[in-house]
Order: sequence, then structure tokens, then C-alpha cells
Amino acid sequence: MPMDVPAVALRPPDQVMRLDRMGAMFQTRISFMRSLIRRMSAEQWAFERHRFDIDDAGFGVAVYLVHTPDRTYSLIAFAHDLAPEQRTDRVIAEAWDATFNLFDGVATDADIERLRSETPRQEAGRFSDTELVLARANKSLRLFDHVVGRLADGHQPEIEMLIDVGYLMRTTAVYGNGKFGCADRFKISDRPEMRTAFQAEMLTVYLVRLFTVDLVEHIARCQGGTGAATLSPPVRRFLGIGNATGLGMAPFLVSHPVLTHNWVVARETALARVRAIDPTPRSSVSALRRLTGLAAVYAEEWVVEDLLQTERIAELRNDIGRLRDFISTDACFDRPAAIDALYLWGERHLSLEGQELLVSILLEPFGDQIDDLSQSMQADVTACWDPAMAVGQLRDQLLVSFAWVLAIDFDGPESTKRFWYYSDEKLEPRIGDRTTEAGAEHEMPIAVARDVARLHAALADVDAATTVAEFVMRSPEHRNAIRRVQTASKYPYAEIRDNLIDADCRPIDMLRFKLALFGAGKYDPKSSLWTRINLFQGAPFPEELSLDGVDDWLFPTRPVVAA
Repeated sequence: MPMDVPAVALRPPDQVMRLDRMGAMFQTRISFMRSLIRRMSAEQWAFERHRFDIDDAGFGVAVYLVHTPDRTYSLIAFAHDLAPEQRTDRVIAEAWDATFNLFDGVATDADIERLRSETPRQEAGRFSDTELVLARANKSLRLFDHVVGRLADGHQPEIEMLIDVGYLMRTTAVYGNGKFGCADRFKISDRPEMRTAFQAEMLTVYLVRLFTVDLVEHIARCQGGTGAATLSPPVRRFLGIGNATGLGMAPFLVSHPVLTHNWVVARETALARVRAIDPTPRSSVSALRRLTGLAAVYAEEWVVEDLLQTERIAELRNDIGRLRDFISTDACFDRPAAIDALYLWGERHLSLEGQELLVSILLEPFGDQIDDLSQSMQADVTACWDPAMAVGQLRDQLLVSFAWVLAIDFDGPESTKRFWYYSDEKLEPRIGDRTTEAGAEHEMPIAVARDVARLHAALADVDAATTVAEFVMRSPEHRNAIRRVQTASKYPYAEIRDNLIDADCRPIDMLRFKLALFGAGKYDPKSSLWTRINLFQGAPFPEELSLDGVDDWLFPTRPVVAA
């Protein structure tokens, strides 16, 4: 950040880390997918289809190599003949249309044969530290079959079907970071291309997208022969990878408070830097107007069945109309601190979805000022713990970082109605009703607000000079809450500032927050507990990484195909 630019304060945690706002966020140019694509382009990564042993029906094995400046990675893809009765997006599924490994290095024939027997088993398979990521995906059968048929007949797919679905396959799990015997995070954390969070997983999804396009074109050629068409470049770019995300993702935010803080502080610092730019460059004015126009089209094409999200999208469309009118005059940008004034106007006049969309738009033209922040979105520590701290200091920290907790009445049944637990049967987190269901004694440590409130009550009569260690020896049940307080004191964006066991808590807000940081779009809620999304929609393919506009895919809209 230039030294002569006046500082603008970051938005406070009490504003940012509330579930209603978290559930309204959009991807930005420092989201994980966006920073990965920029690195691919800047470092001229080379992509190679190393092996494609796929039969006429679309089943077999394919291997893709990715050559970075320092090393090579392999995606090993297995395409399976999946019986209709086995098709489900649930975590408890035992078979999928395709399963994948991201392999560290160039996989040998022996590696591929070993993984051919293990990868389709997913969690039940045996893996080693040469495997960085384990994933699986199912076809979006309606669009997949439509695209195959159209290409086989020599035509492009129907655009309206593309808009309605947006992907040929959707992943149902993408596992990394040591899951099921795969490589631990520390193996790759010092590699430049992997240091930012979830880069191995994002690379895997990007390569899965490449495989799905090759697969659908291959089947079409087998069916249509020489008359078959290939996907036009605009259509290919519009196709992303779908994902079905449920409760399994939500506890991660609670169990990784420092990482959550670093993600948010990078995003909020980016916004503060942009709000501080003065005067506004004329080229940026044009870019902001163009992006707002694209956002209007994007919002019109964003159609879901969920009634609440449909209402929010309708309000967003109205917001974008107001925003377009407001920025259409030169006077909007000729005033001092115009970008800051524009953001503050949004806080007064737009819904939460509109405000967060405006944040994404404002950041987009200013990569030179903010892209470096994407390299700070990781963490080497998980939480703080200071047993020598005096209870008096701990109390002071609690009153600063968790004052919001003291406003919640935990004596009422609605404020403690929910409990989170891990289902051994379903192999994923679940939410139970404390008033009607057994099992609350097995709840996961998600109820941070309640636990901190209990800690506050327990500290009331403790001598201020008592150390945390002495207090915990007498009351060990408060150890986790103390750690949360000490961590939030140093990392203020570490905590979601809402009661996660309240009857009205919507876990989908936590999912959208994390998915926006990934770079996801087209949120399609199926309940308050899970959503479908689109990943890498609009992103350039490997052969497009050296072209102009490689980073211009914030709002992927209807592809234009020549007649």
C-alpha cells in the first residue's frame, strides 16, 4: 500500500463476522481460485494430457500432468459405469461416476494400477503421502447427456440448458490435508504454489473440469464420428464444476480460528486499501461501470428454487439497478474519496447481498494494490494458549472480544435448541434438537457463545491475580472457552459472532462464507443445511492462460456462440 494513501479502518468484526452478512458474501479477486489462476498464468504452467485410456462409452482412466516452475503434479481420473440405483450426492455413497487423485509428481504405471483399485473405494481405500488430494464426482446427467447428443449431431448445446445447470459434473467431496492416509499439509505448505490455503484442492477441481470437457467431447466423437462438434471456447469457459456442500464444511471455521481470521483480515484489508484510493483513476471508473453491468446480467441468470434465496436475488437485482444509476454520472467519482463514499452509500442503500456484491466489484479493478494479500491467507498456528495469564486480564479480554455473548439469554430453550454432533452412520456432522433428541452429551465443541458465557459466569468470583493454569486445574471444563477468548483477543476476526446453537441459526450462511473465499458462485440452496454451487465457471482453460483477460471472470454470463 503506498505510504501517501490515507488509511481507512477495516470494517469491525462485529459487522463482518455475523451470520447474515457471512451468508451474503461473493467471491473476490483474492479468493483461492482466482489467485491460483493468476499464478498459473504468471508462471506459465504447462498442462499435458498424458494418458487417456477411455472407451467409447466413456469409462476408463486418464492422467493429466501440470508442470509448475519447480515440480509436476498429476491428476489421475477414473471414470466408472455407475448403476442408477447407486447414484447419490450423499457422503455415505459408495460409488460415483468418477474418482480422482492429485498425485505428487508423475505417476508411474504401477502407481496408477495401485490407485485403480484404491481410489474408487475413497474413504475405504489405502493411500500414501504421494497422494495429495482424494476426490469424487457425479455427472449432471441431464446436461451431460444433452451436451453429448448435441455435439455428436454437430451442434453446440442449448444455451438455456447451460445457464440452468452450468456444469457437466459436480464433486461430492474433495479431501486433502492428510485425510485417509493422503499427504499431510506440512509436506506441501512451504511450496510457493501450495502455500495459500486449499490450493491443492482447487488445482484438483480445475483439472477435473478439464477432464469433464475432454470426456464429453470424446463420447460425442465416438457417437457422431467425423461429424461431431467440439465445444466452442465461450461454451467451454461457461462450464464449471458443480459441488454439493453440506454441514461437513461448517465446523472447519470453528476449529480453525486463526486461519479464519487471516482469510477475513486479508479481504477486509483489500477493501480498506481500495476505499483509501483517491482520486479514482478514470480507467477504474470505466471498469466499475462495466462490472456493474455484468453483475446485472449475472443476477438475472441466477435462478434457484429456494424461496428465500429467490427473494434475496430479486432484491439484489433492484440493488444493482440503484447502483448503476448512482455511478452513471461523473459527479459520483469526481468528489474527494469517491470510492470510500461509494462504499458508504452502499451501506446505507443496499441489502446485505448488494453491499457484499459491491465489495467484490470495488476490489476487481485494483489488482496491483491488493493481489499480494492472497499470499497471506494461510496460518501456521491454530489457537492461542497462555496458562500464565491472570484471570483479571482474561476477564478484560472476554469483555472486549465477546461482549456480544453477554447479550444472549442462554436460559431460554430457543437459544440452546440445537446441538452439533458427528454421525458415525452418516460419516458427517449433523444437527440435533436438544429438546426432543438424545445425544447432546456427544455434541461437538461448536457452542462457543454458550461456553464463553459459562466461562464469564465462572470467573465472576475468582481473584483477579489467579492464573489461568490455577483456574483450569479447578475447572477444566472451561479450557476450550479460555483458548477461544485468548485467540480472539489477538485475532479479532477468528470468531463467528452469533450463537451457533440457536433455533434460528442457518448453517448455510457459514457454508456460503467459506465457499465465497474459495471463489464459488451461483449459490443454489437446497435447505438451510446444504447448497449446490459452481466452481471455476468462466475461468480460462490451459490454452487461454496466456491471453488477455485471463483474470476477467468475476461474473460469468451467457456465452455468445457464432451462428
